[in-house]
Amino acid sequence: MRIFFVGDIVGRPGREALEHNLPQILQSRGIDLCIANAENVAAGNGITPRLGEELLGLGIDVLTSGNHIWDKKEVLAYFDQQPRLLRPANYPPTAPGKGLYTGTTRSGHPFAVINLQGRVFMPSIDCPFRVGEELLVQLGDTFKIIFVDCHAEATAEKQAVGWYFDGRVSAIVGTHTHVVTADERVLPKGTAYISDAGMTGPHDSIIGVKKEIILPKFINQLPVRFETATNDVQINGVEIEVDETTGRALSIQRFSRKVQL
Repeated sequence: MRIFFVGDIVGRPGREALEHNLPQILQSRGIDLCIANAENVAAGNGITPRLGEELLGLGIDVLTSGNHIWDKKEVLAYFDQQPRLLRPANYPPTAPGKGLYTGTTRSGHPFAVINLQGRVFMPSIDCPFRVGEELLVQLGDTFKIIFVDCHAEATAEKQAVGWYFDGRVSAIVGTHTHVVTADERVLPKGTAYISDAGMTGPHDSIIGVKKEIILPKFINQLPVRFETATNDVQINGVEIEVDETTGRALSIQRFSRKVQL
């Protein structure tokens, strides 16, 4: 079976790129399960119920997120309405939402998606290793196909998560930095891994934000209001092939497509 993961969707350009292209990509490539990181879809920060439903309507099965999931207050009530939107599982249990979703693929196979967040250069939350371990115990032997979005800043921490869970999940895909890495591989025990799947949105930018806004911030160290860029829009992500009987990954390939809006 084939899993297609869409790297961090940024603002209107990212959403429109998927609106015009994702259904055709899923059909032409025979995708059984589509997952996307959606923490930046609302003008570059957060998500709203309307935008969440629009993305799910394009054929995305599960929306993952990260530290920006809390940037729009509407999301707090939306979690109760839409279980296919995840927040990182290692936020405290009292936080709204969940970090685990289970369902059935288009081809009829049970699957689970886990959302974890790193702690290096990130908010101090619960341990992603321990929480991930607890979720795997909770899933038991029912689910062979298990996908993990590891939302973290440090590549070393993402790699540590990859090696720690190698052979126990089908794939670990990194998000958050918006910069695609070239280290995709299947780890020795059968887990597909990449440190960052990149960004779906405007690449004539600095991680999705207009260059003319961010450059002075680096030079002058003064606060600025971010604005999403608009040019050189790309869809970035990964396509993963998994043996549905064992849950082991067979291959992982980067996906990149420039689009015209």
